[in-house]
Amino acid sequence: MYFDPRDKEYPLKNDPLTTLVVPGPIGWISTINRNGIVNLAPYSFFNAVASRPPFVMFSSAGRKHSQTNAEQSGEFVHSLTTWELREQMSITSAEVGVDVSEADIAHLEMAPSIGVKPPRVKRSPVAFECKYVQTVELPATDGKANPYSIVIGQVIGIYIADEVIIDGKVDLTSERAIARLGGLDQYTSVDHVFKMKRPG
Repeated sequence: MYFDPRDKEYPLKNDPLTTLVVPGPIGWISTINRNGIVNLAPYSFFNAVASRPPFVMFSSAGRKHSQTNAEQSGEFVHSLTTWELREQMSITSAEVGVDVSEADIAHLEMAPSIGVKPPRVKRSPVAFECKYVQTVELPATDGKANPYSIVIGQVIGIYIADEVIIDGKVDLTSERAIARLGGLDQYTSVDHVFKMKRPG
């Protein structure tokens, strides 16, 4: 099979992109709006894009609360999604008004960050405190407007729970970080790790 993904109709039942680019890290992004309300939402398009200094990005389909808040406040936080928090993560994907905190709906306790105002998910073992850098619009190849844009932030602080630091290294196998697979309801958990030596 070969097809042009720019076509409006796909030859498969669902958009195959999210099935083919796997596993997809989930950006669990917390922000604060101008009224002081904490917004918490998961993003399927998320990743680290540099290491020294570290930068991360998340992509928003349309101008959602996380993007607007990050641009206005200049800050956001990513909390790692784990097997234990899978149901709460799903709840925070609900579309609610700007005056509603998804963290409250999911009954999630938030913990203060150190370098930024948005809080982290307290039960998450890892959080990145980020300063907003820029938004990159994604125009289509035909020049037409595209609803997607990339929000980029520099990581200025990293929280790691003591229990996942073993012999001076981070070991997240016990936490079973989760990631997106294809479709709207398919996920996987990271619970098997193997090592391979790189060529010298």
